Parts: sequence; structure tokens; C-alpha cells
Amino acid sequence: MFSMATGPMMMPSQYVSLFLMWSIMMAAMMGPTFVPTMRAYEDLIISADGSRAGSIGVVLGFFAVWIGFAAIIAFAQNTLVDFGLLNAMGASVSTALSSGLLITAGIYQFTALKGRCLAHCRSPVMQFLAHWHPGFGGGLRMGLHHGVFCVACCWGLMVIGFVGGTMDLLWMGGATLMMTLEKLPDIGRWLTKPLGVALICWALIVLAF
Repeated sequence: MFSMATGPMMMPSQYVSLFLMWSIMMAAMMGPTFVPTMRAYEDLIISADGSRAGSIGVVLGFFAVWIGFAAIIAFAQNTLVDFGLLNAMGASVSTALSSGLLITAGIYQFTALKGRCLAHCRSPVMQFLAHWHPGFGGGLRMGLHHGVFCVACCWGLMVIGFVGGTMDLLWMGGATLMMTLEKLPDIGRWLTKPLGVALICWALIVLAF
């Protein structure tokens, strides 16, 4: 049996604190990556039947998905802390966990799913036109749709926060920069696979030392 203090059963207040922390971090980190998407919708307000209510729906839908992801990753962090795999700052104290997260994130950079999600995120105008729904409800639906692709694109760079610590400002800034650049068509196509190689090499270094 595990106690509430040391086992995998989480204290509600501890989980709520982690959830709020991750929600704030998600908003701060994903905001810059979302700018081209909102610019694309703003253009459609002029050239199509987009609306201000629709743009609000897009924003709410997008961040609702990321808040859902925040709930999942906060639960994961709480559980890993309870099992002694993360310290109080959210940093891994396990070589196996650190290398496993890095290798997984690195390999994911080469997958077809990653490529599909990046293609979606790099062409927001085309995605809006292909899945167009007017009004607030339509914007909400499109925001949720885009948010799912965005989470599927970026989750790997999020979870490696557990390697150095989820409160590490260097990781937050670096991950935000990488996720933003990856979604730029002209730059991102030269970045995705080299970033995967770098993550795998980092994992090997962790294993070696």
C-alpha cells in the first residue's frame, strides 16, 4: 500500500497546483506558435465569411485542447513525483526515464504522423478553407480541430521538460522557439529531422554519463 504522502495516490491540491502551472505554461508557450493561425483567420474575415465571433471560437477551441493536455501532463508529473522518478521541480532523477523520453521525442520527429501534423500547422489558411464552418460555433469547432493537430505535433517537445525540470526557463524558451520555427514552412522543413537527431544524441549522452 502507498500512503497519500509517498505513493501514487495524488493529493487534490497538489494536482490542482500542477494543472494550473501547466495551463499557464501552455498558454505562454503555445501563444507564439498560434499567431500565424489567427492571422490566417483574420485574413478570412476580410476575404470570406469569417467573423469576430468566429475568431473568438477559434482561440477558445485551440486553448481548450491544450488545457486538456495540461490536465494529462499534470497527472503524469504528479504520478512520476510520487514514484520518485521526478524531483519537486519536475526534473527527472532517473537515467532510464530521461533517456527514454529523449529517444521517444527524437524518433517521433521522423514519423509520418509528425509530418502530417506539421503540414497541417504550416498551412492554416488551407486548413481553414478545407474545414470551414462559420460563426462562433464553427470557429470553436475549427479551433478544436487545429488544437488536436497542434498537440499531436508538439507533445514530444513538451514532455522533455521532465528531463531538465518543468520550471526551467531555458527549456521553456527553447521549446517555444523550436515549436514556432518548426511551423514556419521555409524554416521548419530544415529543422524537424536535425532536431530529432539532436534529441537522440542527447539521450545517448545521458545514457553514457
